[in-house]
Amino acid sequence: MEKYDLVVIGAGPSGYAAAMRALDFKKKVLLIEKNNVGGAGVTNGALSSKTWWELSRETASFRKNLRRFNLEVPSINYKEIQAEVGRAVAERTDMLEEHLRLIHDSHYAGLLSFKKGVARLLSQHEVEISHPVLGREVVWTENIILATGSRPRYLPELPIDEKYVMTSDGVETMDDFPESMVIVGAGVIGCEYATIFSGFGQTKVHLIDKGDRILPFEDEDIVRVIERNMENSGVLIHRNSRLVRMEVKHERVEYELEYDDGSKAVFNVARALVAVGRMPNYEDLWDSGVNITISKRGIEDNDTQTNISNIYAVGDITADISLVNVGELEGRYAVEKIFGSPDRKLLYENISTIMFLNPEVAGVGLNETQARERGIDYKVVTLDYSCIPRAIAKRNTQGFIKLLVTHDDDMKILGMKVIGNQASSAIQAVALLISMDKGIEELAECVHPHPSITEGIQECVRMLLNKSLFKPDALKGRLSCRTYSAGVYADIRF
Repeated sequence: MEKYDLVVIGAGPSGYAAAMRALDFKKKVLLIEKNNVGGAGVTNGALSSKTWWELSRETASFRKNLRRFNLEVPSINYKEIQAEVGRAVAERTDMLEEHLRLIHDSHYAGLLSFKKGVARLLSQHEVEISHPVLGREVVWTENIILATGSRPRYLPELPIDEKYVMTSDGVETMDDFPESMVIVGAGVIGCEYATIFSGFGQTKVHLIDKGDRILPFEDEDIVRVIERNMENSGVLIHRNSRLVRMEVKHERVEYELEYDDGSKAVFNVARALVAVGRMPNYEDLWDSGVNITISKRGIEDNDTQTNISNIYAVGDITADISLVNVGELEGRYAVEKIFGSPDRKLLYENISTIMFLNPEVAGVGLNETQARERGIDYKVVTLDYSCIPRAIAKRNTQGFIKLLVTHDDDMKILGMKVIGNQASSAIQAVALLISMDKGIEELAECVHPHPSITEGIQECVRMLLNKSLFKPDALKGRLSCRTYSAGVYADIRF
């Protein structure tokens, strides 16, 4: 029986990162994957959907600027767009697979093994690997990391067939733009796909929202911008509605909604996309004698360690945050915990996020909604993109920067949100300061390149320090600096 220091089950973002980090400790590692290297984070998740988003954004921008050249809107080749997404996925997958092959010729030779097959824990040290061609084998390992990811959540009452009623898995395999589509779920995934398909301008998108606004976890001022842009792109948002029936009839989808006022309406579209979250993949992953603790959200873990001391869980299979960057962080951290001593505790407070909407939304730390829910008093400063030279130069000043700090003299950073062009490029310095538990003085000393979107962050800090270039009282509507305490907002008077 082959023996290893570590077996990693799953070669998605978290599992791949864990295996590579283990090599740094010169440990003998086996990486097992039943499907594609890169997992859903590459093949039918983050990378593929964001490639669709980039192509959609380019298409929308192209259509918008056609009038400058007195040109008619050309037709869009769906097959070519689909092929471009496929090329992006293949580029990343091929690179990861090539990396695995080349490791065998490096100074890590003999440390890493990779096997295709379905893994199952027979005990806390024995792993069975089943392959349809190569058969079955059992290996022994000192430690195990579970990184089997997640899959789209199904609603049993809906006729999901991945052809007419799809999840994010099926939407990748369509053969053309549907003339209409209803999206069930107004969270991040649903809103991203609404943005993608409306951006191409070929699909009438319907979005079902059980509340009075989409993205209920997000601040209202952010949501207002996103909703307005969606509706300007033709998206029909069904607010305060509940899906009571969905059927496939004559190769189309009929669905019925009931609204909060008791009224009902029936709609007919070409396709439906169900985007109501994801489910962890842990079914049949271990024998009954292993007894790993799970909850409805996923495997329960303590700093990546399960209730069985030598078995760890990372990425989407856990009850933690389901993001590629978080999965990679957890994978590396688990290895450091197994074979060394992490420099610091695993933290989620400074995790940077991005929502691929119109415009993009990036954030780190707390937003106002979360701060109020936790009973935290704060100061908040907001600066409109129209005050940022780079945004003006790009001829796109829609958006703003919002910075939250503690309501005291220290003014430690609680969080930041940026909505607008290049939003994701503006938050890393703030993420670092949050992890360091620092105030805004360090941020004020940064000299940003000109012109850049990040100059807006510096102006936000200057407002809090009462030395801003623009004064909030003079540019009301574009700048604001307020306090929030005991449920009451008040303007800061300098």
